[in-house]
Amino acid sequence: MNDTAHPATAYKILTADQWAQFQADGVFHGAPVDLADGYIHLSAAEQVQGTLDKHFAGQSGLVIAEIDLALLGDTVKWEVSRGGALFPHIYGPLPMAAVLRVTDSTPSFR
Repeated sequence: MNDTAHPATAYKILTADQWAQFQADGVFHGAPVDLADGYIHLSAAEQVQGTLDKHFAGQSGLVIAEIDLALLGDTVKWEVSRGGALFPHIYGPLPMAAVLRVTDSTPSFR
């Protein structure tokens, strides 16, 4: 991998049930797609709207958690995904301590 700087934060889109479980457990092990793929999918800020449109269209009650990637260290890997773009993936659990803030999803994320 090259030395291109990556953003310090990324975003995890969660259903209301996933967010409630995350809050109760203090750690998130992944949504069904994350567990199937072996890592937790995140999106950089400019990728969130595309992820919402592609994977969460028509869903309500979504929560978008901003994640401090530095706190996760080497568990974060930037890998090629949709459209050849690099996406952040977490290879391990996501602790609540890494959540900087949460916002409710709106029809468009800005």
